[in-house]
Parts: sequence; C-alpha cells; structure tokens
Amino acid sequence: MRIGFDAKRAFFNNTGLGNYSRNTIRQLTICFPENEYLLYVPKKKIRVEFDYGVARTIFPESFTGKCFPSYWRSFLINSQLYSDNPHIYHGLSNELPFGIDKMNCKKIVTIHDLIFIRYPELYKPIDRKMYLKKFSNAARVADIVIAVSQQTKRDLVEFLKVPEDKIRVVYQGCNPVFYQECPSEILEKARTEYDLPKEFILYVGTIEERKNLLLAIKALNEGHVKVPLVAIGRKTDYFQQIEAYLSGCSAEFKRQIIFIDNLPNEMLRAFYKLAKVFVYPSVFEGFGIPILEALASGTPVITSKGSCFSEAGGPGSLYVDPKNPVEMADALKAVLGSEDQRKTMICEGLKYASDFTDEKVAVNMMTVYQEVTGIKNNVSFD
Repeated sequence: MRIGFDAKRAFFNNTGLGNYSRNTIRQLTICFPENEYLLYVPKKKIRVEFDYGVARTIFPESFTGKCFPSYWRSFLINSQLYSDNPHIYHGLSNELPFGIDKMNCKKIVTIHDLIFIRYPELYKPIDRKMYLKKFSNAARVADIVIAVSQQTKRDLVEFLKVPEDKIRVVYQGCNPVFYQECPSEILEKARTEYDLPKEFILYVGTIEERKNLLLAIKALNEGHVKVPLVAIGRKTDYFQQIEAYLSGCSAEFKRQIIFIDNLPNEMLRAFYKLAKVFVYPSVFEGFGIPILEALASGTPVITSKGSCFSEAGGPGSLYVDPKNPVEMADALKAVLGSEDQRKTMICEGLKYASDFTDEKVAVNMMTVYQEVTGIKNNVSFD
C-alpha cells in the first residue's frame, strides 16, 4: 500500500499536532514496514528532527511551490499526488488540499477537535473563519474522517453535520518513552538541574486560558495544599492572569509555584516519574495526551469532568469540576494524603494506558486504511 501524509506538523510543530503526526508516522512505519510511506513537507528547512523509518520525504519542486509553501500544501500538491499516485492521502492535522476530491486516491483526514466552534471567544474572527473553511472542506471531501475521541465525533456530527457512518474513532497513543523505565541518572539530573522539590504536583501543557492552570493554583492556595506545583509549558497572554493572582498571594506561596518552559520527552518523562500527582484542569480538549503520558509513566491523574477526559484518563483517574477549586483541592488532599490510594490509581492507570501502545494504535489505523482501500495487511500482533 502506498500512503501519503500531510507531514507539515511532524516537521514543524514541537507539541500537539506535531506529536500526533510523528507518533502516527513512526508507529505505522515500524509496525507495517512493507508499505510505502510518502511524507509531503512544504519546506526543506525543517524545525523538528525525528526517525521516520522507511518513509521518504517529498518537497515542492516548482518555483512557485518553493516560494509559497502554504499554497503548495493547500493547492499545488495535487499535481504531485497525481504523479505519485498514492492509494491514500491522510491529512493528519484537520486539513486536506483543496481540489483533492478530483483525485483517485482515497482521502482520510484526522480532525482533533472543534474548539474554535465551541469556544469562539478564544480565537480571532479571521482564524475562526479560516479554520471553518479548512475543516469543512476536509470533512466534506474525505472518504473517512478520523476523530481522536468520541467527544470529537459528537462535535463533528453536531457542528459540521458529518454523517456518523463516515467517522471512525481512532485513539492516539503517546511517545513510547513514557512507557519505559527512566534511568536513575536521568531522574537525578532532572531533580538537580531544575532544583526540584522532594515532592511536587505536575502540570504539563500550554499555559493558556482553556487549559485553566489558574484553577489548580487557586486550589493550592485556598485549600492550603503545601506541596509545590511544577508547571511545564509555553506561556501565552493568559499567564498575565496567573501573575495577577499570584501578586496577591504570600511570598511563601509564590515560591511554591514553579514554571518551566517546554522540555524534550527524555527529560519530561523524568518529571512525570518524580511527580506525586499530575493535574490537568483543562475546560475542553480533543483528547488530552498529557493525561495518557502521565498514566503511562505511573503517575496518578486528577483532571476535569466532561469533554473527552474520561476517555483519556480511564477509570483510575479522579475527575473534578474545572470551575471549582475546592473540588480540586479536596482531590489533591485525597491523593497526597493516602499512599494506598496513590498506588491503586497508579496500577489502574498503567493498565488503562496499556491499551494505547504503538502496536494497538497502529493496528487500529491500518484497519481503517484496509477498510477504505480494500488492500489487506497483516494486522495481528502478539
């Protein structure tokens, strides 16, 4: 089978859609190396290196394509697809080229979420308009729309009127490094290099309004939880709200909140392993990969009620109202105050995370490819 991917995010985004794209490509090339994988990349000067195995990269060749990479990705790529003749073209990040409906290949798009429709106030009007045009086009011309959660599937049906029988839910996995034991020297390096406290609560994610980190900070302060919070992620304008809140707190409490920029996965897994509990108070997500990373690392999770969070967190996580700092504080006290509860949550989390391994995710994706093309691969793993 010859499978083409929109690989822009794989080579240009460090987190989020980039992780999804890299993991999908890596999982498939490892588990099904007999296929031919074509990675369509709009620019040669890439930002993110990763091992894409047996796949090969394809860049714009025309003068126009080289000068206008976004235009190539959305329009000019069709002539390249006509030449390469893949059985499938898979848009990994919510988009398909305009005009691809005239191509003979099967079209698949992964749509991660419709947050720009659910929470329009978080986006600029021009961005909402652009997203709606791109998402709607992709959902319309695709033979199959892959949703990363049942929540996203429901939103696709409700907001974009995508027929249910056109949607397949394929959960994403996380980088296998989080399933592996972390060498003691890396744990020690993380603790000393970042001067980590002996015990701490961990948050991982962009520090933005939707992800609601301020709730966790309020829970610690107002609930008198004395364990420090380490927040890893890129800051946005929302950070000003956090600074404003902290300005009214005691100097002692301010020292309890530690902010760190994004880390490579090798170091990030050490933070998960060292943390006593992971908090993810987001209001809404397409799936919530950091939750799965924490579970796979053997870290108990406290996250939000509703949205897709129970799909990512499973039965062993605790769920709180993302608008209620008292609930968050009570959940933190319950986990931090009972080693037996922590151990139970860790065991249940590891068991749940085992359903999201590379092999299982790759098999689920390949099953969709088989369905849409009629071409069979061996999809059995021990």
